Amino acid sequence: MLYSSKENEKIKMVRKLHKKKYRDQQGLFLIEGEHLVLEAYKKGYIKELYLKKDTILPLDVPINYVTDDLLLYMSELDSPSPIIGVCYKLKPINELGNRILILDNIQNPGNLGTIIRSAVAFNIDTIILSKDTVDLYNSKVIRATQGLLFHVNIILSDIEEKIRELKKNNYHIYGTRVTHGKSLKSLEKKERFAIIMGNEGIGIKEEIKDLCDEFIYIKMNQNCESLNVGIATSIILYELDK
Repeated sequence: MLYSSKENEKIKMVRKLHKKKYRDQQGLFLIEGEHLVLEAYKKGYIKELYLKKDTILPLDVPINYVTDDLLLYMSELDSPSPIIGVCYKLKPINELGNRILILDNIQNPGNLGTIIRSAVAFNIDTIILSKDTVDLYNSKVIRATQGLLFHVNIILSDIEEKIRELKKNNYHIYGTRVTHGKSLKSLEKKERFAIIMGNEGIGIKEEIKDLCDEFIYIKMNQNCESLNVGIATSIILYELDK
């Protein structure tokens, strides 16, 4: 079937998914582009697809066709992909594993996307997002992950409560600081750990710092005061994975 009207209820539903409130209500989110769609399909998260007329994508999911004008209306991109997917939100796994990454109030969508990619690359089992972190299903976050959000366990939680729970279960809690911590190079690695990365401007909240077992920092040239949190996280995860 070819859809051409903005007044169609299915089209209105897709358009509403641009807003976090509606995504939360429906338990759905949007992805755009063949690569993201294929990554979501591998994990069974696709609800349905909307394709530009004459686009072929041989996947076993409901497929709807739309006109060029409607595709532009539904997309969040200035130059839309010919493929838009409606996905079910990720299903968290209760078993957290041994290697945990905790994100405290990360606000930049690109940073969150980069961090998720690095977490997958360096074998993090679970990412725990604070409730004030940027929405995981923000379109900029999703694009920045390059589909790797479908390949790691991600949980939204009260991180103070979750850290206390981890400590009871013998996880070593690493906090991060720009200075006055243990050098990453001299770190004694633990089998079960959680590493906390803080907000781009203010770092980790004071009440979260109080829960840390030790602090680490990345030694760098004095001309550089600090690193972007996405880059810093990537370096730390790389070293912890050695």
